[in-house]
Amino acid sequence: MAFVDAPQDWLAADTPARPAKAAPMLPPVEQRPPRVSSQIAAAPPVAEDRSAWPEKFEDFAAWWLTEPTLAPKGARRFAPTGPHGAKLMVLVPMPAEDDGETLLSGRNGKLLDSMLGAMGLEPATVYRASALPARIALPDWAGLGMAGLGAVLKRHIALAAPERMLVFGRGDILTLLGHDSAQNAHHLRVLNHESGSIPAGFEYDLETLLAKPSWKAGVWQRWLDGMAGQAVSA
Repeated sequence: MAFVDAPQDWLAADTPARPAKAAPMLPPVEQRPPRVSSQIAAAPPVAEDRSAWPEKFEDFAAWWLTEPTLAPKGARRFAPTGPHGAKLMVLVPMPAEDDGETLLSGRNGKLLDSMLGAMGLEPATVYRASALPARIALPDWAGLGMAGLGAVLKRHIALAAPERMLVFGRGDILTLLGHDSAQNAHHLRVLNHESGSIPAGFEYDLETLLAKPSWKAGVWQRWLDGMAGQAVSA
């Protein structure tokens, strides 16, 4: 190994550096506005003409099944079932994949029937409804709410006029109604609609409760707490 006292630049080139050539002038690039993807475009208005919305409970189901803007063309729709002024209105985001002739007639409905029996409610006294008339893949709940479907749901609740509500699929429903997604739905006790407000409980969707049976204990306890609170307020 060679050692010298004077520092040396080992990376210096043997030949003097040549001046860099000037970059060629390129024509200016035309500035175009960004394209808006059709997948994130705003949803078309839902039943935009509110003067055509049903004003009576008995007219709602027929309108729900036929209004073209409420569901994709050709999608199978399910009507709500149950009496006007029911003791309880059960609301789910949309029909289940295995629903048969009526809404909540599949596995989700069987779980619901068991829960209603434990609550001491006769099936005939319960009004069953969905926020969407047909099952669709990956609904954009916030977009549907801005398009007007949240207002349709509020009209539906006002016309049905139940004594109280039990909402399964709280995240979807509250997003549809314009609530903050970070809000703790377990602490909500009322749902506002066109005519005022109604006592309500907000729970996980029925598919989740089928997959996680241990969570049903929490649903039951919140139901008891809600009933106790209603009795105190009465």
